[in-house]
Amino acid sequence: MYILLALVGACVLGIAVHYLIGGRELRGVALAPAIATAVSAIVYTGLQWAGVGEDSVWLWLASVLGAVLVAALATAGLTAARRRADVHKRAALGI
Repeated sequence: MYILLALVGACVLGIAVHYLIGGRELRGVALAPAIATAVSAIVYTGLQWAGVGEDSVWLWLASVLGAVLVAALATAGLTAARRRADVHKRAALGI
């Protein structure tokens, strides 16, 4: 059941990432929270299988803050890729 705490925390911080990174009009509102939640689930489960206990601070730091860091990097990268694609399409259309 503790995994739910990690998932909710990562999702909430993923929402904050969405609003902190510019270019919100270029991506969906659920992108950053979805990435953060998925990464948090994978990391938490992986560390649990590796034998890290629920009382370990490393489990929580990796599964919550690590997931948010990955979500921030992925969101920034996808937003930059979308900007580049839009520039190329505008140039191809002569806009």
